Amino acid sequence: MQKLSFTDPVAYVYSPLDYAWDAHTAYLERWGKGKKQVVFLGMNPGPFGMVQTGVPFGDVTFVRDWLGVSGKVKKPAREHPARPVLGFDCARGEVSGQRLWGWARETFGEPERFFERFFVVNYCPLAFVEESGRNRTPDKLPKDEQAPLFAACDRAFARIIDELEPEHVIGVGAFAEARARRVLAESGVRVGTILHPSPASPRANRGWGRIASEELRQSGIILPSSSPSPGT
Repeated sequence: MQKLSFTDPVAYVYSPLDYAWDAHTAYLERWGKGKKQVVFLGMNPGPFGMVQTGVPFGDVTFVRDWLGVSGKVKKPAREHPARPVLGFDCARGEVSGQRLWGWARETFGEPERFFERFFVVNYCPLAFVEESGRNRTPDKLPKDEQAPLFAACDRAFARIIDELEPEHVIGVGAFAEARARRVLAESGVRVGTILHPSPASPRANRGWGRIASEELRQSGIILPSSSPSPGT
């Protein structure tokens, strides 16, 4: 990733796998061991999630209190003054992470039950910030910048799948699903999708947990009999 370069409007690039490596390693060591039946694939770090904690969809409260993960979080090489990395001292919640991990907690109860079958990763480990402080997602990068980035991410994702050997990969949103289908086209792994839990999605704001559970069942994934409440 160090050889990649990005131009305007991207002004800052955050790499949590560098400055939050301790916390990310704690997540992998505690919950990433063994084979998994289902891998959830997100797009890239959110500004109040993985950017802060090193954990995909890493809302601070859920990472610390439900996943039981913590670790030293340093500072990125360059930091936008309006987008500081505060690590586990970040007081702002990550709505997408609250919804995803909240659904996991309500559906499985204990994290051990969830991670026995499931794991959560991001396709791209980098976060992109414009000069204005606005977050820019990888799908909005110019094509000539996407190509080397996606090639590196494809290789890393393929290695993750080789290690975890899942039956299903579920893209959290259309972008992640598309990348998974491209990488896994000849693998035999079944690829599906669930609605992204972003608050920018009106549909996700009308009971994301219920929708995600139904979409998973449609993909052939068996969930515990108890279902999350419609407001999750």
